[in-house]
Amino acid sequence: MKKKSIQSRAQPCWLAHRFHNVEYPVNILVINPGSTSTKVALFEDEKRVIERKIDHTRDELSAFSSIKEELPMRIGRVKDFLRENKMKPDELDVIVSRGGMLPPVRHGAYVVDDELVETLLNHPVEQHASNLGAGIAQAIAEEGGGIPAFIYDSISVDEMIPLARFSGVKGYDRRSFSHALNTRAVARAVAEREDFDPLKSNVIVAHLGGGISMNLQSNGEIIDVVSADEGPFSTERAGGIPIYQASRIAREKGAGALYAYEIGEGGFTSYLGTNDAREVDRRAASGDDDARLVIEAMGYQAAKSIAGLATVVNGDVRAIILTGGMSHIKRLTDAIEERIAFIAPVFIMAGELEMEALAAGACRVMRGEESAAIFADRED
Repeated sequence: MKKKSIQSRAQPCWLAHRFHNVEYPVNILVINPGSTSTKVALFEDEKRVIERKIDHTRDELSAFSSIKEELPMRIGRVKDFLRENKMKPDELDVIVSRGGMLPPVRHGAYVVDDELVETLLNHPVEQHASNLGAGIAQAIAEEGGGIPAFIYDSISVDEMIPLARFSGVKGYDRRSFSHALNTRAVARAVAEREDFDPLKSNVIVAHLGGGISMNLQSNGEIIDVVSADEGPFSTERAGGIPIYQASRIAREKGAGALYAYEIGEGGFTSYLGTNDAREVDRRAASGDDDARLVIEAMGYQAAKSIAGLATVVNGDVRAIILTGGMSHIKRLTDAIEERIAFIAPVFIMAGELEMEALAAGACRVMRGEESAAIFADRED
Protein backbone atom coordinates (compact mmCIF):
# COMPACT_ATOMS: atom_id res chain seq x y z
CA MET A 1 0.00 0.00 0.00
CA LYS A 2 1.30 3.43 -0.91
CA LYS A 3 1.75 5.56 2.17
CA LYS A 4 0.15 8.97 2.55
CA SER A 5 1.31 11.79 4.80
CA ILE A 6 -0.45 12.17 8.13
CA GLN A 7 -2.28 15.47 8.53
CA SER A 8 -1.85 16.17 12.23
CA ARG A 9 -4.57 18.19 13.97
CA ALA A 10 -2.79 18.98 17.21
CA GLN A 11 0.75 17.70 16.93
CA PRO A 12 2.80 18.31 20.09
CA CYS A 13 5.85 20.49 19.48
CA TRP A 14 8.42 17.89 20.49
CA LEU A 15 6.95 15.53 17.90
CA ALA A 16 6.30 17.99 15.11
CA HIS A 17 9.87 18.92 14.34
CA ARG A 18 11.02 15.29 14.18
CA PHE A 19 8.19 13.27 12.69
CA HIS A 20 6.04 15.63 10.62
CA ASN A 21 6.80 13.58 7.51
CA VAL A 22 5.51 10.31 8.95
CA GLU A 23 3.18 8.64 6.48
CA TYR A 24 0.39 6.17 6.92
CA PRO A 25 -0.32 3.35 7.32
CA VAL A 26 2.01 3.65 10.31
CA ASN A 27 4.14 0.57 10.95
CA ILE A 28 3.99 -0.12 14.69
CA LEU A 29 5.92 -2.61 16.80
CA VAL A 30 4.04 -3.47 20.00
CA ILE A 31 5.90 -5.02 22.95
CA ASN A 32 4.28 -6.49 26.06
CA PRO A 33 6.67 -8.33 28.43
CA GLY A 34 5.31 -10.80 30.95
CA SER A 35 7.00 -12.97 33.55
CA THR A 36 7.49 -16.00 31.28
CA SER A 37 6.81 -14.57 27.83
CA THR A 38 7.08 -11.46 25.68
CA LYS A 39 4.11 -10.70 23.46
CA VAL A 40 5.04 -8.86 20.28
CA ALA A 41 3.00 -7.70 17.31
CA LEU A 42 3.25 -5.70 14.12
CA PHE A 43 0.38 -3.33 13.34
CA GLU A 44 -0.41 -1.14 10.38
CA ASP A 45 -2.21 1.69 12.10
CA GLU A 46 -4.73 -0.17 14.29
CA LYS A 47 -4.83 -3.26 12.08
CA ARG A 48 -2.89 -6.22 13.47
CA VAL A 49 -0.64 -7.81 10.85
CA ILE A 50 0.95 -10.51 12.98
CA GLU A 51 1.23 -11.29 16.68
CA ARG A 52 3.38 -13.77 18.55
CA LYS A 53 3.88 -14.86 22.11
CA ILE A 54 7.59 -15.49 22.66
CA ASP A 55 7.84 -18.02 25.47
CA HIS A 56 10.80 -17.94 27.84
CA THR A 57 11.47 -21.35 29.35
CA ARG A 58 12.25 -21.95 33.00
CA ASP A 59 15.79 -23.00 32.00
CA GLU A 60 16.25 -19.84 29.93
CA LEU A 61 15.14 -17.57 32.76
CA SER A 62 17.08 -19.45 35.44
CA ALA A 63 20.31 -18.15 33.93
CA PHE A 64 19.48 -14.66 35.24
CA SER A 65 19.63 -13.58 38.86
CA SER A 66 17.34 -10.57 38.34
CA ILE A 67 14.69 -9.34 35.93
CA LYS A 68 17.01 -6.56 34.75
CA GLU A 69 19.57 -9.08 33.56
CA GLU A 70 17.00 -10.55 31.15
CA LEU A 71 17.00 -7.39 29.02
CA PRO A 72 19.66 -8.36 26.39
CA MET A 73 18.03 -11.77 25.92
CA ARG A 74 14.59 -10.26 25.43
CA ILE A 75 15.92 -7.62 23.03
CA GLY A 76 17.49 -10.42 20.97
CA ARG A 77 14.28 -12.41 20.87
CA VAL A 78 12.25 -9.40 19.68
CA LYS A 79 14.86 -8.69 16.99
CA ASP A 80 14.55 -12.33 15.90
CA PHE A 81 10.79 -11.77 15.56
CA LEU A 82 11.40 -8.78 13.30
CA ARG A 83 13.88 -10.69 11.13
CA GLU A 84 11.53 -13.65 10.79
CA ASN A 85 8.85 -11.27 9.55
CA LYS A 86 11.22 -9.40 7.21
CA MET A 87 10.83 -6.11 9.05
CA LYS A 88 13.92 -3.99 9.64
CA PRO A 89 13.97 -1.57 12.60
CA ASP A 90 14.35 1.41 10.24
CA GLU A 91 11.15 0.36 8.46
CA LEU A 92 9.15 0.90 11.65
CA ASP A 93 7.49 4.26 12.27
CA VAL A 94 6.95 3.89 16.01
CA ILE A 95 7.43 1.41 18.86
CA VAL A 96 5.10 1.21 21.83
CA SER A 97 5.48 -0.91 24.94
CA ARG A 98 3.53 -1.72 28.03
CA GLY A 99 4.63 0.55 30.86
CA GLY A 100 6.15 -0.90 34.00
CA MET A 101 6.19 -0.19 37.72
CA LEU A 102 7.11 3.48 37.61
CA PRO A 103 6.59 6.06 40.30
CA PRO A 104 3.15 7.64 39.85
CA VAL A 105 2.35 8.82 36.31
CA ARG A 106 -0.78 9.96 34.51
CA HIS A 107 -2.62 7.94 31.89
CA GLY A 108 -1.60 8.03 28.25
CA ALA A 109 1.76 8.03 26.48
CA TYR A 110 5.24 8.74 27.83
CA VAL A 111 8.32 9.12 25.66
CA VAL A 112 10.87 6.34 26.06
CA ASP A 113 14.09 8.12 27.00
CA ASP A 114 17.17 7.44 29.11
CA GLU A 115 15.64 8.56 32.40
CA LEU A 116 12.49 6.50 31.98
CA VAL A 117 14.47 3.37 31.04
CA GLU A 118 16.95 3.92 33.89
CA THR A 119 14.11 4.27 36.39
CA LEU A 120 12.36 1.11 35.22
CA LEU A 121 15.54 -0.97 35.21
CA ASN A 122 17.24 0.29 38.36
CA HIS A 123 14.68 2.12 40.50
CA PRO A 124 11.23 0.60 39.88
CA VAL A 125 8.59 0.74 42.56
CA GLU A 126 8.30 -3.05 42.29
CA GLN A 127 10.11 -5.73 40.32
CA HIS A 128 8.01 -6.82 37.34
CA ALA A 129 8.78 -8.09 33.84
CA SER A 130 6.93 -5.15 32.32
CA ASN A 131 9.81 -2.96 33.53
CA LEU A 132 11.81 -4.34 30.59
CA GLY A 133 9.48 -3.06 27.89
CA ALA A 134 10.89 0.45 27.60
CA GLY A 135 14.45 -0.88 27.44
CA ILE A 136 13.56 -3.25 24.62
CA ALA A 137 11.78 -0.46 22.76
CA GLN A 138 14.70 1.93 23.21
CA ALA A 139 17.26 -0.54 21.88
CA ILE A 140 15.27 -1.27 18.72
CA ALA A 141 14.37 2.39 18.22
CA GLU A 142 18.06 3.32 18.33
CA GLU A 143 18.90 0.62 15.82
CA GLY A 144 16.15 2.04 13.62
CA GLY A 145 17.81 5.44 13.56
CA GLY A 146 15.99 7.08 16.44
CA ILE A 147 12.37 6.35 15.59
CA PRO A 148 9.88 7.38 18.30
CA ALA A 149 9.14 4.99 21.13
CA PHE A 150 6.52 5.27 23.88
CA ILE A 151 5.00 3.45 26.78
CA TYR A 152 1.24 3.77 27.19
CA ASP A 153 -1.08 3.53 30.22
CA SER A 154 1.50 2.30 32.69
CA ILE A 155 0.58 -0.04 35.53
CA SER A 156 1.29 2.85 37.89
CA VAL A 157 -1.21 5.35 36.47
CA ASP A 158 -2.09 7.44 39.53
CA GLU A 159 -4.83 10.05 39.38
CA MET A 160 -6.36 9.19 42.75
CA ILE A 161 -8.26 11.85 44.64
CA PRO A 162 -6.76 12.88 48.01
CA LEU A 163 -9.38 11.01 50.05
CA ALA A 164 -8.42 7.76 48.32
CA ARG A 165 -4.80 7.92 49.43
CA PHE A 166 -5.29 7.38 53.15
CA SER A 167 -4.19 3.93 54.33
CA GLY A 168 -4.66 4.54 58.04
CA VAL A 169 -0.94 4.90 58.72
CA LYS A 170 0.87 8.18 58.08
CA GLY A 171 3.67 7.89 55.53
CA TYR A 172 2.28 4.71 53.99
CA ASP A 173 -0.26 5.96 51.47
CA ARG A 174 -2.33 3.61 49.33
CA ARG A 175 -0.74 3.05 45.94
CA SER A 176 -2.47 3.21 42.59
CA PHE A 177 -1.70 -0.06 40.82
CA SER A 178 -4.27 -1.52 38.45
CA HIS A 179 -4.51 -3.03 34.99
CA ALA A 180 -4.80 0.49 33.57
CA LEU A 181 -3.99 -0.44 29.98
CA ASN A 182 -6.71 -3.03 29.50
CA THR A 183 -9.30 -1.40 31.74
CA ARG A 184 -9.09 1.95 29.94
CA ALA A 185 -9.25 0.18 26.56
CA VAL A 186 -12.39 -1.79 27.41
CA ALA A 187 -14.03 1.30 28.93
CA ARG A 188 -13.43 3.11 25.66
CA ALA A 189 -14.81 0.15 23.67
CA VAL A 190 -17.99 -0.17 25.76
CA ALA A 191 -18.59 3.58 25.68
CA GLU A 192 -18.34 3.58 21.91
CA ARG A 193 -20.70 0.61 21.60
CA GLU A 194 -23.23 1.99 24.09
CA ASP A 195 -22.94 5.54 22.75
CA PHE A 196 -21.88 7.44 25.85
CA ASP A 197 -18.92 9.72 26.47
CA PRO A 198 -16.34 8.13 28.84
CA LEU A 199 -14.91 11.61 29.44
CA LYS A 200 -18.22 12.67 30.98
CA SER A 201 -19.16 9.45 32.79
CA ASN A 202 -18.22 7.25 35.73
CA VAL A 203 -17.22 3.69 34.82
CA ILE A 204 -16.01 0.86 37.06
CA VAL A 205 -13.82 -1.79 35.44
CA ALA A 206 -12.75 -5.03 37.12
CA HIS A 207 -9.86 -6.93 35.55
CA LEU A 208 -10.23 -10.59 36.51
CA GLY A 209 -6.94 -12.30 35.78
CA GLY A 210 -3.95 -13.89 37.51
CA GLY A 211 -4.27 -10.85 39.72
CA ILE A 212 -7.57 -9.03 40.20
CA SER A 213 -7.58 -5.24 40.20
CA MET A 214 -10.34 -2.69 39.70
CA ASN A 215 -10.57 1.01 39.08
CA LEU A 216 -13.09 3.81 38.98
CA GLN A 217 -12.71 5.95 35.87
CA SER A 218 -14.37 9.31 36.39
CA ASN A 219 -14.43 11.64 33.38
CA GLY A 220 -11.53 9.70 31.89
CA GLU A 221 -9.28 9.68 34.96
CA ILE A 222 -8.62 6.77 37.32
CA ILE A 223 -9.58 8.41 40.62
CA ASP A 224 -9.59 5.30 42.84
CA VAL A 225 -8.49 1.68 42.58
CA VAL A 226 -8.65 -1.67 44.29
CA SER A 227 -5.17 -3.09 43.75
CA ALA A 228 -4.39 -6.79 43.52
CA ASP A 229 -3.11 -6.78 47.11
CA GLU A 230 -6.22 -5.07 48.51
CA GLY A 231 -9.25 -6.79 47.07
CA PRO A 232 -10.40 -10.26 45.99
CA PHE A 233 -8.15 -13.28 45.93
CA SER A 234 -7.40 -14.56 42.43
CA THR A 235 -6.04 -17.71 40.83
CA GLU A 236 -2.69 -17.35 42.64
CA ARG A 237 -2.83 -14.16 44.72
CA ALA A 238 -4.26 -13.88 48.22
CA GLY A 239 -5.59 -10.35 47.72
CA GLY A 240 -6.39 -8.31 50.82
CA ILE A 241 -5.41 -10.61 53.68
CA PRO A 242 -6.91 -9.29 56.95
CA ILE A 243 -4.13 -7.58 58.89
CA TYR A 244 -4.32 -9.84 61.96
CA GLN A 245 -4.14 -12.94 59.79
CA ALA A 246 -1.28 -11.39 57.81
CA SER A 247 0.58 -10.76 61.07
CA ARG A 248 -0.02 -14.34 62.13
CA ILE A 249 1.35 -15.68 58.81
CA ALA A 250 4.42 -13.47 59.08
CA ARG A 251 4.99 -14.56 62.68
CA GLU A 252 4.49 -18.29 62.04
CA LYS A 253 5.97 -18.65 58.55
CA GLY A 254 8.03 -15.51 57.99
CA ALA A 255 7.59 -12.38 55.88
CA GLY A 256 8.76 -14.27 52.79
CA ALA A 257 5.85 -16.67 53.06
CA LEU A 258 3.41 -13.79 53.42
CA TYR A 259 4.79 -12.18 50.27
CA ALA A 260 4.62 -15.52 48.44
CA TYR A 261 0.90 -15.73 49.13
CA GLU A 262 0.53 -12.37 47.39
CA ILE A 263 2.50 -13.25 44.26
CA GLY A 264 1.85 -16.90 43.48
CA GLU A 265 0.85 -19.19 46.33
CA GLY A 266 -2.48 -17.71 47.37
CA GLY A 267 -5.99 -17.86 45.95
CA PHE A 268 -6.95 -20.95 43.98
CA THR A 269 -3.41 -22.30 44.45
CA SER A 270 -3.77 -22.22 48.23
CA TYR A 271 -7.35 -23.46 48.43
CA LEU A 272 -7.40 -26.02 45.61
CA GLY A 273 -3.79 -26.74 44.62
CA THR A 274 -4.00 -25.26 41.11
CA ASN A 275 -3.93 -21.83 39.50
CA ASP A 276 -5.83 -23.06 36.42
CA ALA A 277 -9.21 -21.33 36.54
CA ARG A 278 -10.60 -23.54 33.79
CA GLU A 279 -9.75 -26.65 35.78
CA VAL A 280 -11.44 -25.21 38.85
CA ASP A 281 -14.54 -24.39 36.80
CA ARG A 282 -14.60 -27.95 35.41
CA ARG A 283 -14.37 -29.34 38.93
CA ALA A 284 -17.26 -27.15 40.05
CA ALA A 285 -19.34 -28.24 37.04
CA SER A 286 -18.69 -31.90 37.87
CA GLY A 287 -20.01 -31.52 41.42
CA ASP A 288 -16.93 -30.52 43.41
CA ASP A 289 -18.48 -28.41 46.17
CA ASP A 290 -15.13 -27.02 47.32
CA ALA A 291 -14.37 -25.69 43.84
CA ARG A 292 -17.85 -24.22 43.50
CA LEU A 293 -17.61 -22.49 46.87
CA VAL A 294 -14.18 -21.00 46.11
CA ILE A 295 -15.40 -19.53 42.80
CA GLU A 296 -18.47 -18.09 44.50
CA ALA A 297 -16.29 -16.63 47.26
CA MET A 298 -14.12 -14.92 44.65
CA GLY A 299 -17.23 -13.46 43.03
CA TYR A 300 -18.55 -12.38 46.43
CA GLN A 301 -15.34 -10.52 47.24
CA ALA A 302 -15.18 -8.94 43.77
CA ALA A 303 -18.76 -7.68 44.08
CA LYS A 304 -18.01 -6.10 47.47
CA SER A 305 -15.01 -4.25 46.02
CA ILE A 306 -16.97 -3.03 42.99
CA ALA A 307 -19.78 -1.78 45.22
CA GLY A 308 -17.22 0.00 47.38
CA LEU A 309 -15.88 1.91 44.37
CA ALA A 310 -19.43 2.94 43.45
CA THR A 311 -19.75 4.80 46.75
CA VAL A 312 -16.92 7.15 45.71
CA VAL A 313 -19.26 8.77 43.17
CA ASN A 314 -22.43 8.31 45.28
CA GLY A 315 -23.64 5.48 43.05
CA ASP A 316 -23.57 7.60 39.88
CA VAL A 317 -22.12 4.85 37.66
CA ARG A 318 -22.84 4.60 33.94
CA ALA A 319 -21.38 1.12 33.42
CA ILE A 320 -19.62 -1.72 35.22
CA ILE A 321 -17.28 -3.80 33.04
CA LEU A 322 -15.84 -7.23 33.82
CA THR A 323 -12.75 -8.04 31.77
CA GLY A 324 -9.62 -10.22 31.88
CA GLY A 325 -9.13 -13.92 31.29
CA MET A 326 -11.37 -15.12 34.10
CA SER A 327 -14.29 -13.20 32.65
CA HIS A 328 -14.70 -16.22 30.36
CA ILE A 329 -15.92 -18.18 33.40
CA LYS A 330 -19.68 -17.65 33.52
CA ARG A 331 -19.98 -19.13 37.00
CA LEU A 332 -17.74 -16.33 38.26
CA THR A 333 -19.26 -13.45 36.30
CA ASP A 334 -22.77 -14.58 37.30
CA ALA A 335 -21.73 -14.57 40.96
CA ILE A 336 -20.51 -11.00 40.58
CA GLU A 337 -23.31 -9.66 38.41
CA GLU A 338 -26.15 -10.86 40.59
CA ARG A 339 -24.80 -8.70 43.44
CA ILE A 340 -23.94 -5.52 41.51
CA ALA A 341 -26.56 -5.25 38.74
CA PHE A 342 -28.58 -2.89 40.94
CA ILE A 343 -25.78 -0.30 40.67
CA ALA A 344 -25.44 0.01 36.87
CA PRO A 345 -25.58 -2.05 33.66
CA VAL A 346 -22.94 -4.78 33.66
CA PHE A 347 -20.92 -5.55 30.53
CA ILE A 348 -18.55 -8.48 30.04
CA MET A 349 -15.50 -7.96 27.85
CA ALA A 350 -13.75 -11.30 28.31
CA GLY A 351 -10.04 -11.51 27.66
CA GLU A 352 -7.93 -8.42 27.20
CA LEU A 353 -7.22 -5.74 24.60
CA GLU A 354 -3.69 -4.81 25.66
CA MET A 355 -1.95 -5.18 22.30
CA GLU A 356 -4.73 -3.33 20.47
CA ALA A 357 -4.74 -0.63 23.16
CA LEU A 358 -1.01 -0.06 22.82
CA ALA A 359 -1.22 0.21 19.02
CA ALA A 360 -4.21 2.55 19.17
CA GLY A 361 -2.45 4.77 21.70
CA ALA A 362 0.63 5.02 19.49
CA CYS A 363 -1.57 5.91 16.52
CA ARG A 364 -3.26 8.72 18.42
CA VAL A 365 0.08 10.19 19.42
CA MET A 366 1.55 9.93 15.91
CA ARG A 367 -1.55 11.62 14.47
CA GLY A 368 -1.30 14.40 17.02
CA GLU A 369 -4.61 13.49 18.66
CA GLU A 370 -2.81 12.97 21.99
CA SER A 371 0.46 14.29 23.35
CA ALA A 372 3.22 12.14 24.82
CA ALA A 373 4.53 13.30 28.19
CA ILE A 374 8.15 13.36 29.33
CA PHE A 375 8.78 11.30 32.45
CA ALA A 376 11.26 13.83 33.89
CA ASP A 377 8.62 16.58 33.69
CA ARG A 378 6.08 14.81 35.89
CA GLU A 379 4.96 16.29 39.18
CA ASP A 380 6.14 14.36 42.24
